[in-house]
Amino acid sequence: MMIPAALLSRPIAHRALHNRKAGRVENSMAAIKAAIAAGYGIEIDVQLSSDGHAMVFHDDNLDRLTAQTGPVRARSRAELEQIPLKDDTGTIPALGDVLALVAGQVPLLIEIKDQDGNMGPDVGPLETATCAALADYTGDVALMSFNPHSMAACQNIAPAIARGLVTSAYDPVFWPELTPAVCDHLRGIPDHDRVGACFISHEALDLARPRVAQIKAAGASVLCWTIRSPEAEAKAREIADNVTFEGYLA
Repeated sequence: MMIPAALLSRPIAHRALHNRKAGRVENSMAAIKAAIAAGYGIEIDVQLSSDGHAMVFHDDNLDRLTAQTGPVRARSRAELEQIPLKDDTGTIPALGDVLALVAGQVPLLIEIKDQDGNMGPDVGPLETATCAALADYTGDVALMSFNPHSMAACQNIAPAIARGLVTSAYDPVFWPELTPAVCDHLRGIPDHDRVGACFISHEALDLARPRVAQIKAAGASVLCWTIRSPEAEAKAREIADNVTFEGYLA
């Protein structure tokens, strides 16, 4: 299995082509439409609703991007679809509606957010919902997660969909929700082969890690996150096959 070539040939807009000052909040339909119009690939995030649907939203909680509070997974799809986004005319979209909008016009990179809380094995419902939404989708798409257990689940549920791992230096200072032991484990990217990953999306400032070079030499693709300037993009491309960007036009 290989990552779709389109996800290597055009820059990927992080959480779609968002610009809050222009009325396009991250992961919103407006940001997705803007990315399509610009011809960029699109990275989006999915969270689980209380009734088992994949919703396109980054945070575990509603507080930062809406006037509501509390966990996303405490609300139903219908409830979430009625919640306005701050500084955007839209509401929280379901993955199925995003897929209908994109309709293969540009490639999609879907990050399944960790539902376990400590990158552990308590996964399954969100992976099932995401793969179900993708069952009849014919556009270029790949799945990824920081949690290797998530990708192992996707390997069982929908083995034909390309999958990868989001990887990091896992400095415990920046990962206070994880135990040091989990950080130490994930830092070495030991699960790449086990979950059948064909790519990683690695923290840009850590691209020089020898394990990244080892994975690339073995034939996997290397993406990176998150690039915020042309200068950072040029530096990242010395190693990475493609970039996930925001805050400028790659």
